[in-house]
Amino acid sequence: MSLDYIISITVPMLEGAQMTVLLFFIAILASIPLGFLITLMANSSNRGLSWFAHTYVYVMRGTPLLLQLLFFVFGLPLLPVIGEYLVMDRFVAACLGFVLNYAAYFAEIFRGGLLSIDKGQYEAAQVLGFSKWQTTNKIILPQMFRVALPAVANESITLIKDTALLYAVAVPELLHFAQTAVNRDFTIVPFFIAGIIYLFMTLLLTLFFKWLEKRFKFE
Repeated sequence: MSLDYIISITVPMLEGAQMTVLLFFIAILASIPLGFLITLMANSSNRGLSWFAHTYVYVMRGTPLLLQLLFFVFGLPLLPVIGEYLVMDRFVAACLGFVLNYAAYFAEIFRGGLLSIDKGQYEAAQVLGFSKWQTTNKIILPQMFRVALPAVANESITLIKDTALLYAVAVPELLHFAQTAVNRDFTIVPFFIAGIIYLFMTLLLTLFFKWLEKRFKFE
């Protein structure tokens, strides 16, 4: 296997990896705050909001991400009456699917972080004269994020791998170019190169979250 061949198939795969990275950043930057909002809704005293949040999390976590992607990309335009207004670019529709799916997982992670905080800290803050806003922002949230960080890191690494599902909805990303090269050249080398690229991306994420965890421990 010549070096020229490896370079010739790696270049388009790296171009596809740009789509992978773009989807990752869109999904992570949108789903984390949305997930936190859903957590607040789930813990709300308003029963309607709480029911909606719990139902949303149950549905999004209880159905396959691939099914959700197929629905947003191909299913929404088929809805009666409103379907013609819901036609989107496939990448945009896929981003919507990823954001809504991962928001449900992050919501559960943040809920677990909140449940891990001793209720006595709320009472202590009240005794010290902290307002509810000060208690939440200065005491509760920093601890919640510190507890939730390892799970957020794990979910983020899963997200970078799940971006390969774009292949199923015909969005040209890393795996698409690898599969194209395999079909054209009858060799599995493109799969190995794709695997190395994915490993490199997950390595960068792992190192970033390890640095973040160390920083939180010393704050």
